Amino acid sequence: MIIQPRTRGFICLTAHPAGALQTMKNQIAYIKEKGTIENGPKKVLVIGASTGFGIASRITAAFGSGAATIGVFFEKPSSPSKLGTAGWYNSAAFEQLAHAEGLYAKSINGDAFSDDIKNQTIALIKEDLKEVDLVIYSVASPRRTHPKTGETYSSVLKPIGAPFSNKTVDFHTGVVSDITIQPVDKQEDIDNTVAVMGGEDWIMWMEALKEAGVLAAGVKTVAYSYIGPELTFPIYRNGTIGQAKNDLEASVIKINKLLEEKKGEAYVSVNKALVTQSSSAIPVVPLYISLLFKVMKEKNIHEGTIEQMQRLFADRLYSPTGSVPVDDVGRIRIDDWEMREDVQKEVAEKWNKVTTENLSELSDIEGYRKEFFQLFGFEIDGIDYDADTDENVKIPSID
Repeated sequence: MIIQPRTRGFICLTAHPAGALQTMKNQIAYIKEKGTIENGPKKVLVIGASTGFGIASRITAAFGSGAATIGVFFEKPSSPSKLGTAGWYNSAAFEQLAHAEGLYAKSINGDAFSDDIKNQTIALIKEDLKEVDLVIYSVASPRRTHPKTGETYSSVLKPIGAPFSNKTVDFHTGVVSDITIQPVDKQEDIDNTVAVMGGEDWIMWMEALKEAGVLAAGVKTVAYSYIGPELTFPIYRNGTIGQAKNDLEASVIKINKLLEEKKGEAYVSVNKALVTQSSSAIPVVPLYISLLFKVMKEKNIHEGTIEQMQRLFADRLYSPTGSVPVDDVGRIRIDDWEMREDVQKEVAEKWNKVTTENLSELSDIEGYRKEFFQLFGFEIDGIDYDADTDENVKIPSID
């Protein structure tokens, strides 16, 4: 069939398998160009492995240090009435390309919050890898069913304490407008957001893996977070999502204690603002990112997910010095270039000036739009989007 992008708000309803394949090839080529990551991981579990930082982590581990990888994700294959999801096509392409180079790669599709998927993953590790030396936790979901109580929680995206008013942009139309978001009105919404996006499930994964005896000596585990600039604090870091991120970061203490006898280490990596389906849904953030892209590209320090993960692995987690550089509260900071004083000063100046009329001049809104569609396999160089494409793509280890 001929596959074109169809959108509804910040959601793209279609995905292109050939575009996904080319995206995976491009990211793999970047990792190979950067060279081998010395002393990198060899047996890696990526939880939330199909899009964004998760698939970039898997590529970096596999093609940067020759690691065997197991990916866990919740995606949908194509059906007679629907295309497969972008994450499904990404994962199918990754496995195909990894197997072509003799790399072990298997995947498990299902709810990572569930005990069943944890047990399936542990069984696969025991059967094939025996143990893992790196666990990446990169789960992004708007809701979670607790595996012990059966209760389902839904996250909310709201400020806390007072309404938040600022500029935002519709990145499809380029219209800059003012927006006011009302604050959360009950503690339950904050608690539910923490239950979905906080650190409890990361802890439960590490507990299950330890109890099963599948963690290697010196194992490392890392989860991903974001801080951002002060202008987004009310809706992000000081809002309901920020409370969940605080909980995620606090989980490091408990996990480090859990890993003591294995001499393991747990970290939270604070990453750069990037175009993802999640970030596109947060008011204010798309405008900030489009301004940020303009500044960072002009300074030749712009990064996407694969560049971020290569730097995380090569310069932080597996630093040539043997130690992991962290900030004063123990976090890895891969947002260091974004948060540079000169970068933030220029973004703030543009923020104060930006309107619908000068958006194209002051920002990289076109780059933002392009990266959004590239998440779904569209606007990839070298792909003929008018060509007939087979949407029925299988993941070798699943089908």
